[in-house]
Parts: sequence; structure tokens; C-alpha cells
Amino acid sequence: MVKIILVICTVLTVLGAGAGLGFITASFQSLPQLGSELQQAASSQFYDSRGNLIGTTASAENRLPVRIDRVPANLQNAFIAAEDVRFYQHHGIDPRGILRAVWTNISNQGVAEGGSTITQQLAKNALLTQERTFKRKIQEAFLALQLERQYSKREILEMYLNQIYFGQGAYGVEAAALVYFDKHVDKLSLAECAMIAGIPKSPNYYSPHNNLKAAKERQEVVLDQMAKYNLITAKEAADAKAEKIVLSTSQKKNTGILDYFLDYVTQQLVDKYGADAVYKEGMKIYTTLDMDMQIAAEKAIQELPTYYTDSNKLKQPQGALVAIEPSSGHIKAMVGGRGNDQFNRAVLAERQPGSAFKPFVYLAALESGLTPATIIEDKAISFNGWEPQNYDRRYHGKVSLRTALAQSYNVPVILLTQQLTPEKVLYYAQQMGLTTLALNGSVNDRNLAMALGGLTRGVTPLEMASAYGVLANQGVHVEPIAVTKIVDRSGKTIYNSSPKQKAAVNPKSAYVLVDMMQDVLTRGTGTAAYFGRPAAGKTGTTSEYKDAWFVGFTPDISAAVWVGNDIASDLDGMTGGTTPAVIWRKFMSEAHKGIPVHDFIRPSGVYIPSEPAIKEEPKKEGAAPPGKTTPATPGKPPVPPKQPGAKPDDGKQDTKPTVPVPPTPPKT
Repeated sequence: MVKIILVICTVLTVLGAGAGLGFITASFQSLPQLGSELQQAASSQFYDSRGNLIGTTASAENRLPVRIDRVPANLQNAFIAAEDVRFYQHHGIDPRGILRAVWTNISNQGVAEGGSTITQQLAKNALLTQERTFKRKIQEAFLALQLERQYSKREILEMYLNQIYFGQGAYGVEAAALVYFDKHVDKLSLAECAMIAGIPKSPNYYSPHNNLKAAKERQEVVLDQMAKYNLITAKEAADAKAEKIVLSTSQKKNTGILDYFLDYVTQQLVDKYGADAVYKEGMKIYTTLDMDMQIAAEKAIQELPTYYTDSNKLKQPQGALVAIEPSSGHIKAMVGGRGNDQFNRAVLAERQPGSAFKPFVYLAALESGLTPATIIEDKAISFNGWEPQNYDRRYHGKVSLRTALAQSYNVPVILLTQQLTPEKVLYYAQQMGLTTLALNGSVNDRNLAMALGGLTRGVTPLEMASAYGVLANQGVHVEPIAVTKIVDRSGKTIYNSSPKQKAAVNPKSAYVLVDMMQDVLTRGTGTAAYFGRPAAGKTGTTSEYKDAWFVGFTPDISAAVWVGNDIASDLDGMTGGTTPAVIWRKFMSEAHKGIPVHDFIRPSGVYIPSEPAIKEEPKKEGAAPPGKTTPATPGKPPVPPKQPGAKPDDGKQDTKPTVPVPPTPPKT
């Protein structure tokens, strides 16, 4: 038996080795030559959901090769620290680097670090495709060894620095220096060198023109790496971090509103397939965009007033609008700003949601057995000196959950969160698609201020549209999708979308919450958004009027509208029930033309109790401020009271600048 087992193992080993050797041989035989001609570059094309061409990428490369002598030592060292710290020790492949990357990825339970050397990256970018296959990795390794035998380290680094892609159509460090800083590469400071070296990790995301905050964070990581490996001193790293980054304005293109969506798709594809594939391989990219809805979104965003023009010649306030089909996750329209810059606020601006976060609290309440008719007392409360108030500075006594949500009262939602626990509310918000919530470390969102939208990081309009879409889709969350299909230049389909969906919340609870949120449009703070169809939504305004939201949905479309100044400041009293609600109504009215009227699907067995009759309690002396509240009428927002030192609001988070964290509330 032992002999038989040994024979079988020997045979299997020989067969496995033979198969592996055959695969490696086949990979080697199809290996491109170092001097081979690359395929002629061709623009990729973007199509809308009906198959109409809506845009192309520029195939022409903005590349200005420079000799290594003109590249500052700080820039060379920044790339070595960020990409391949053992560049001068290995011979094209770094086993220690591979093992380190494997260990880091296992520790982080995901891909946190790559093991490719600079030589391997040069081989991939210059001679291979970006496909992530074992065959390509073998070819990449062979070519790296060949490059190391044929060229010096200095020559390899020079070729790499002239080959790599930096976003904004810039190839090579000289083009990147001109695009981002309007100066030649040999004039870059240490801070600028570190920022440029951080871009290739994700060229569109870390482009300072697209996302200066992310680019700055990445720059600091590069500086820390340089200091760690003694390429600069700790003081030099600190000084570079403190240096103010001044970006070029002459190289920035005048972005059209449609370009926000095309840039969003391009960023995703560059991250997945590489810059060369997107800009030079002539792909046909079929998107989810509905051009009729996109045009409606662009027209609606023009309702924004202009308060001032900032130092970058951008009109303020800015705005964003995202529309999603809840059942498929398809992004049907996207506006990331007013069309004269490249920062896509629809997907990159993390801003406080204010009262637009309250539906997650009420969902947790419904899931815990409460109903729209449950009574809660709206009264004065205090948590370690924090005394949240309602927008009208009044307390309304006993109110139902339905009324508290429709009128966006603050105190009831805080008391609910205390009863339910913040953890339960955050759980449902995460289930519905809010990924920016802070739940770990010394800073987190596990506090009562969270109920009013006081979050550590904030949320994006895309996240909010997706999360509210769960309610329209009977409790099922579908991840947002921008691309349905990709075809390469030979006609081969290389990608077909597969919607990622999950049952996020109980469909019965989702329906009851929808029923409550319809009151926001008919008798609550969002009457300016009502447009004559079954629809639900919620207004949102943050402290000191820095952000104004309206997020809402029908059975067919979920849309989020955000308005705010880029440098968060007062919107002159604008609330979510005014301009954002009007923008939302105008967009949804146009977007639903040609779509039959649908009502929300009511699951069997759902019982919604009637609004209880509550005798209004007399107001306490001193509770009512001067002025009167005008009742809301359909199609018009409610007129809030006027009082010294107060501005109208839809239920904003009225807190001190720093909200005290209340004591840990009792668990449910």
C-alpha cells in the first residue's frame, strides 16, 4: 500500500510539474520583445443606457520625457519609498517585498499593499496589458529580469518615471509637474515631490485637482515612508506636511456638467484596468446614464443662487444631485457641481446630513416594535450640558412618531436613540449603504448627536440616494452601478455588470417608514418637493446652516440633492425644505415623464394604526418665542417663526460647536 501511495504521489507530482512547466513555457513563448511596437492608441468611447455615444477619452498622450539628471533626488526617493524601497538591492523581483505584501494583506484582510517592483511596473506599463491574471504576472517577472540584465538601475528608473500615468492625461513626471504645479520637474519642492509620487496608486482619486484632501493624505503617507527609511529627516517630513500646496489653475480644463459622471466612470475603470487600457485601447463603455434624466438634473441644479465667487473663481454655493434606479442600482443621473471644476461633490464630498439622517432612527424604532402611532414626549432635555432644541424653539408635548418625523422635531428622535441605543441605529444605517460611519477607534459615531446627523466624517449624496433607495425597493439594497458592459476594440465583451444586492431591512418596516415619510411631502417640512405622485423623502439642514439636503424617492427613482459652500459656511439661512426641495421637485417632475404612475408595494399583513387624537398640552411660560408659525400648504414650504438670533430651519441640528458625548445609554 505504501508503494502504491508513493507511486501515485510521484505520478501526480510529475503531472503537476509538467502542467506548470507547460503553462510557464506557453507564457514565455508569447512574451513580447523589449523592442516590439506597441499597438496604435485609440480613444475609448462612452455610451448611455440607450446605446448613444456621449463622450470619448483623449488618446493623445501628454508626455514630456526628461533625463534622470533633471529629476530631483527627492522625487526619485519619494517613488522608491512609496513603490519599491529595495529597488537598488533586488534584480527585478523582490521576494522579501512579496512576502511583506502577503503578510500586510493577510493582516488587513484585503489588498493593502502590492509586491511588484518598479521594474515589474515598468514592464507591465510599457509592454503588457493591465489584466490581472497569473499568466501576465509570469510574463511581468520574466520581462523584469530581462530589463535588469539589459539596463542599469538608473536607466530603469528614468524609463519608469517617464512612463507612469498621473491622471489628467499626464504621462511622466515632467507632464505631471506642469499639470499640477505649473512648473518644471526640477523646480519641485519636497512637498510637491511627495504629492506627485502618491498619485499613481490611484491616479484619478489621488489627483489633487479631483480630490485635494485625499491627495494630501496620500502625500503624508509618502513623507512618512521617506522618513522611515532615512531618505529625509523627521523635521523635513514635518515641514513638508505643513507646506501650503498651491495648484496650477492654467492646466485645469473647463469641465462640463456631464463630465462629472464620465470622470467618475473613468476613475473606476483606470483603477480596474489601468490608464493605458482606458486611454489607448479603444474600449466601448456602456453606462447606466439616462440622458433625458441627466439633462433634467442639469437644468434643476441651475436653480442654485450665487452668493459669492471664491478665490478659485467658483460660484458658491455648490450643489450635487444623484439619481438611482432602486431596483437595479443603476445611476441614471449625476451632477457633481456647477460645471466649472473637477471636484465631483456627488461622490467625494462627505458632508453632514443633518435631519436627513433621522429616517434611520425611525426605522430602528419600527424594527423594535414601535409604530407610527407610538406616543413620545417632546420636552426639554439635557445631557451633560447639551440641551438640544427644536427648530421653532418650542416643545410640543406628547406627539406621535409620525408627526415627529413629518415635522422634523429634534427632541423625540434623540429620546428614541437613547431608548434604542446608538449602536442599533448605526447598524441599520450601515445595512442600507452608509459606509462612511465611524465605528472604530477613539473617535466614533456612537453618541446621541448622531441622531441629528452629527457624524464624524459625513456622507455623500451617492450614499444617501442609495440608502433611501432601500426603502423604495422593499428593503433590498443594491450597490450603485455606473457601467453595464465593456467591449474591447476587437469586439470581445470583457465585462458584464452583475448587481450586488442584499436584503437590508424587513420589507414591512420599510413600507411603514415610507408611509410615514410621505407625510413629509404632504404636511411636513418638505411640501416644496411635492409633485403629485406617490413619493417620500426627508429634509436635512445642519448646524449654522452649512449644509442643506433633500433626499427622496418614488418606486422608480431615488434622488439626493445637496447644497453647500465648498468651504463649509453659512448658506444665509437656506434649509433643506427650500432650494434643495425645489431642485428635487423640478428634477423628479421631468425624470418621471413617460414613466407610469406607480404606488409603493404594500407587503401582506402590514397594519398601520391611525394617528391618535392627542389633546395639546398648554405651552409653558417662556417656551414660545416671538412671532407665529404659518401652517404649511401643499407645494410651499412651511414658514418658520422669526425671532432674534434665530433663522428658519426644517429641524436642524441646533447644538454647540462641540457636542458633548452623553453617558452611555441603557441597552434596549
